[in-house]
Amino acid sequence: MNIPVVEIKNLTKDFQVGFWKKHPVRALDNLNLQVYKGEIFGFLGPNGAGKSTTLKILMHLLHPTSGEARILGQSIDSVSMHKSIGYLPENPYFYDYLTPEELLTYVGRLFGISSSILAQKVETLLKRVGLDGSRKLQLRKFSKGMVQRIGIAQAIINDPEVVFLDEPMSGLDPLGRMEVRQIITSLKAQGVTVFFSSHILPDVEAICDRVAILNKGKLLQVGALEEILKVGIEGHEVILSKWSVPVLGELRETCSEVRLMGDRLHLKLRTPAQMELLFSLVSTHRLELISVNPIRPSLEEYFQSIVGVPPPAESRGQVAL
Repeated sequence: MNIPVVEIKNLTKDFQVGFWKKHPVRALDNLNLQVYKGEIFGFLGPNGAGKSTTLKILMHLLHPTSGEARILGQSIDSVSMHKSIGYLPENPYFYDYLTPEELLTYVGRLFGISSSILAQKVETLLKRVGLDGSRKLQLRKFSKGMVQRIGIAQAIINDPEVVFLDEPMSGLDPLGRMEVRQIITSLKAQGVTVFFSSHILPDVEAICDRVAILNKGKLLQVGALEEILKVGIEGHEVILSKWSVPVLGELRETCSEVRLMGDRLHLKLRTPAQMELLFSLVSTHRLELISVNPIRPSLEEYFQSIVGVPPPAESRGQVAL
């Protein structure tokens, strides 16, 4: 039986805006959501969708206009409950004169971790987030990506049951994003529930068990990626090399789409008949077959369609043939 560790019921938040004559603006509109024990839950939406507002309410940093929320079966204003969760805000700020070692020691003491355990825990966490070599460097000299790393470390120093991460991949290079994904999946392996927001959709697609899509404060969709995307193969993408100009005409007649990227051809085929003809051409003209991959709808494509965001321009380096 799935156990909800985060329960949100009819959560609404209005902000008063304006200078002379204030008026309410609804940032969150009757949000209902459940996150279950041990899952990685992605919280998606464009800027201004209400993601950070939701997380701040759950952390008891903002008060809702109406509705309620519970974490680990307790009210969000419970002090004892907050000892069992971790949080990384979207734009973390720490005492910048401290070193990573000093910051984690300070946070660990706030959680009441004994000195005998804390030193080893700090050592382990610094290695885990890739900051072992910067342990003596003041945080003021950190890049944004490095601040994100130490932010993740402080969010899990208390061995939380639930971790809330607001844009944890923000400011990280591809290697750093991969390392954060590995940390998140390792937390899941330990039975920790991870609730995180992100605008980097490939990362969400790679690791999340379920996702929720929020827009203008309203929940548009929630569920497993397979359910949301209705995953089904829509064709195949084939990459070829060692091609020649004369064969392009035959490829255009055979394939639904032919594009040049560098010295390779990227082909899209929609039917088994097209695949059969292509393999015949590969054999006849001695083309080099690099890869064959199924085409499925991506989370990014679905997200763009559901929130009304226009699709991105064609990637640079691609030439339609």
